[in-house]
Amino acid sequence: MGDALIQVGRVAGAFGVKGEVRITAFTAEPLALVDYKTLLGEDGAPVLTVLSGRVAKGGVVVRAAEITDRNQAEAARGLKLYIPRAALPEPDDDEYYVTDLIGLDVVSLEGELIGKVRSVRDFGAGDLLEVAPPHGESWWLPFTREAVPEVQMDAGRIVAVRPDEVE
Repeated sequence: MGDALIQVGRVAGAFGVKGEVRITAFTAEPLALVDYKTLLGEDGAPVLTVLSGRVAKGGVVVRAAEITDRNQAEAARGLKLYIPRAALPEPDDDEYYVTDLIGLDVVSLEGELIGKVRSVRDFGAGDLLEVAPPHGESWWLPFTREAVPEVQMDAGRIVAVRPDEVE
């Protein structure tokens, strides 16, 4: 888990004419991207060295060492930006990074394996866990205290109450 890469943003395109880049930030605090300084590509190699940045609608606008003009900034559009998982601060109690939930076993209150967390999504009404059962179609589980009374990171599992069993 320590050397895993976490996507923190995506280049949305050029900003202005001086080579600044607009980045859509996937961090809770968009300016956190500036603090990470070196942003990596999908292969883990450095792709942007952030020199400065400021909040802009939908993310941040940064000046990067590798981009000196508008054409280079436009050419970088769509570039996915990552940091090492180890660079993230440890989450508070009862807080989790989405990436840490993916792949966890999902077990019933009785400890029976229900499936694995395939993905985590928020369609606007709060986080949902996509649960892939051993057989059949995956299904969605609200990531709430009622539906997920316990997350056992050390054991690599979450305890879940299926939606049809929630009172």
